[in-house]
Amino acid sequence: MKSSKLRLWIEAARPQTLAAALVPVLVGASLAYQADALILVNTTVALICAFLIQIGTNFANDYFDFVKGSDTEERIGFRRATAAGLISPKTMLNATIITMAMAFFLGLYLVWSAGLVVLWIGILSLVFGILYTGGPFPLGYNGLGDIFVFLFFGIVAVMTTYYINTLEWSEASFWASLAVGALCVNILVVNNLRDVEQDKKSGKKTLGVLFGETALKIEYLIMVLLAFAIPPHFYVQLNYSIWILIPMISLPLAAYYVYRIWTETDKTQLNPMLEKTAQFMVIFGFLFSVGIIFN
Repeated sequence: MKSSKLRLWIEAARPQTLAAALVPVLVGASLAYQADALILVNTTVALICAFLIQIGTNFANDYFDFVKGSDTEERIGFRRATAAGLISPKTMLNATIITMAMAFFLGLYLVWSAGLVVLWIGILSLVFGILYTGGPFPLGYNGLGDIFVFLFFGIVAVMTTYYINTLEWSEASFWASLAVGALCVNILVVNNLRDVEQDKKSGKKTLGVLFGETALKIEYLIMVLLAFAIPPHFYVQLNYSIWILIPMISLPLAAYYVYRIWTETDKTQLNPMLEKTAQFMVIFGFLFSVGIIFN
């Protein structure tokens, strides 16, 4: 019984999306290492906090989407524990609060280590994690989810990881964050492409609902192109060595995924494509980090 409950909570945490927490910290830490300023304890705490915020956001989505009636029997995405009646709404809400609180209190170590700016960044990350699907103007229901993901799981996460190690902001961490944010957005793009019909019925105004499925496919392509534009920028403009171009070996795989997104007609096949998009983010992030470290 205990093992089945644990599996249920692991499923509710949506591990297939946790690349969004791992890769920003990995890339930010690699830049700190390359600058001879990596603090392992700070980076580890940041990684745990990132996982907790991502999981807490997923729990919040599970709860608020159920409360707002977005998760129906027509859903073709991954099973939601609250909507399926496997976890009560109150329990899921409590899990959201507990997970976000754990991230906050653990993050206080980073505030002590790196200053008050980290406190405000952390608070904003937690608040917007809830506001993604909760509150009077949920971002994910009003076409702003993509901007939130790009900003907080890209720019904020990478640059803050670098900052808690070096106590300074850097141009390189900003440019690197654009690649990370772009690939993170694509996880959401696949999610929205899969759910566009259900979202229309529930009144959830994602970019797919507002502008159509073709717009999402174009967005996916643009985000891939943006990600692959960053390593050459490091090479040409930031004077990194040829090692920084190692992520380019993953370009054929990215091209195949773009092809699949543009041609797939069976929406149920977008569940594995979401997982593959997240896995690709890890592959790119790992290769990008290797390229940074070997400079």
